[in-house]
Amino acid sequence: MTDPTSTPTPDEDPQAAADASVFDTIDDSLKVVTAEITVNAPAAEVFELIADPSRHADWDGNDNVATSAPGQRVTAPGVSFITTLTKGVERENHVVDFVEGERIAWMPSEVGGEPFGHKWMWEVEALGETSATVRQTYDWTRLLDVRRLSRARSTTQETLLASMERLKELAES
Repeated sequence: MTDPTSTPTPDEDPQAAADASVFDTIDDSLKVVTAEITVNAPAAEVFELIADPSRHADWDGNDNVATSAPGQRVTAPGVSFITTLTKGVERENHVVDFVEGERIAWMPSEVGGEPFGHKWMWEVEALGETSATVRQTYDWTRLLDVRRLSRARSTTQETLLASMERLKELAES
């Protein structure tokens, strides 16, 4: 393992499997966080800001994403895109759900690795031609790496709204 934040397998670290049992003690309903906001911009424009990873740093309200190379616009499930985090670590984001103009979901991993087990999902619903409801869901029901537990638990509706407010400001400008 070259990345110090990588997830050890039970073969690499038998303690990792035992430590993962802590996730069983947390109610699954606490592992899904959702926030919703109305944006006064066409749904297609809002969706474009989400589907183009090179725009993520512009609206990331938690200042976690530093950059994403242009040319990675998501168009289908099964593709992935690379982002560089503010700490300099690269993440590969595996697109697990995609409906053009409506929904996109991805699961982060180390570059070339398996997803860690948490999923970010964005849904955009048109409210006429000039506004949209935007819903963001953070789901960590499949997360098993105890080193990521604190960060997962600290992702609240308020932290989701921080990004959503910036997305709203960008889309409405």
